[in-house]
Amino acid sequence: LTAPHELHVKADSQPATMSSTSSTSNTSTENPTDIAKKAVLVKSEELTAADAETEKLVEVHGYDFNKGVDFSALLKSYGNTGFQATFLSRAIDEVNKMLQWKGEGEEEGARCKIYLGYTSNMISCGLRDVIRFLTEHKMVDVIVTTGGGIEEDFIKCLAPTFMGEFHLPGAALRDKGLNRIGNLLIPNDNYCKFEDWVMPILDKMLEEQKKEGTHWTPSRIINRLGKEINNPESVYYWAWKNDIPVFCPAITDGSLGDMLYFHSYHNPGLVVDLVDDIREINNSSVYAKHTGIIICGGGVIKHHICNANLMRNGADYAVYINTAEEFDGSDAGARPDEAVSWGKIRQDATSVKIHSDFTLVFPLIVAETFAKLPGQKRP
Repeated sequence: LTAPHELHVKADSQPATMSSTSSTSNTSTENPTDIAKKAVLVKSEELTAADAETEKLVEVHGYDFNKGVDFSALLKSYGNTGFQATFLSRAIDEVNKMLQWKGEGEEEGARCKIYLGYTSNMISCGLRDVIRFLTEHKMVDVIVTTGGGIEEDFIKCLAPTFMGEFHLPGAALRDKGLNRIGNLLIPNDNYCKFEDWVMPILDKMLEEQKKEGTHWTPSRIINRLGKEINNPESVYYWAWKNDIPVFCPAITDGSLGDMLYFHSYHNPGLVVDLVDDIREINNSSVYAKHTGIIICGGGVIKHHICNANLMRNGADYAVYINTAEEFDGSDAGARPDEAVSWGKIRQDATSVKIHSDFTLVFPLIVAETFAKLPGQKRP
């Protein structure tokens, strides 16, 4: 071990160039509070909009409940609240841009084509009624969803879904024939009722294919089922009635796929053409004057809409709502800027991603956009 006095000798013997220190070094004669103040009380330069990466500086303020309860004013205050509240405010602005765009000159009379995408859990939960409102009033132009996003709508017309709890044990539910989606419960009998309803329709479709040469695609199947359900509570009843195409590239991934599987043995021969649907959705984008995309969730529905918009060099407006993060490289977690790099969203777009459960924020977006249109009709 080195004796204490030897340490001082070694330190003092270093060349001057080695012992010189930066201006932030402290001397033994300085008051410790002066040293701390230099570190803590760093003088600020004047903050500019460029520093904040905004058009102008906005002060942070929340909603003042002394003014009473005004939900529109409350949501407007989100713009200068910070965190995800600010992104919700920006998403509302982005959707309103979609609704307000009108073609000029050669494009006069055109409106922004709005693509709505959502995963099956949005239909399983109460947001189905929000989506039904949008299709009932022809607020969106194109829908993309998953297999579960189709069948759950029709199943709810046949039997209800119930509230449960996230912690309910799977083994006990299985013994009782109860299926859990988060904190929702669906009796397995509901799927039996769906089978009883859909199988005769598939028989008719096969007969029409053989006798009339009907060419079935996923979107045409959904359109037909929307007509057959004949129930105004259904999202796809209104999609059929208002001629809104519904695309489902993963139509076999769910109970409807199970029914197609069973039907292929019970009454084989039904053919479903996926290629015709990819032509339809891509052409819907290619010929659109302006497009906006609203995507709730991730996976196939998110990419299918974005990829269709690649065909026109990107969507003009985009809103994502999901809880996925980008750090695993997943498409679900990718921010809009990643889609810009692929040409799926335009370079000058003011896209927004809200990191949130969509049950919390999507109804608020609809309340401040679509639901406020005069007469609940798009211009």
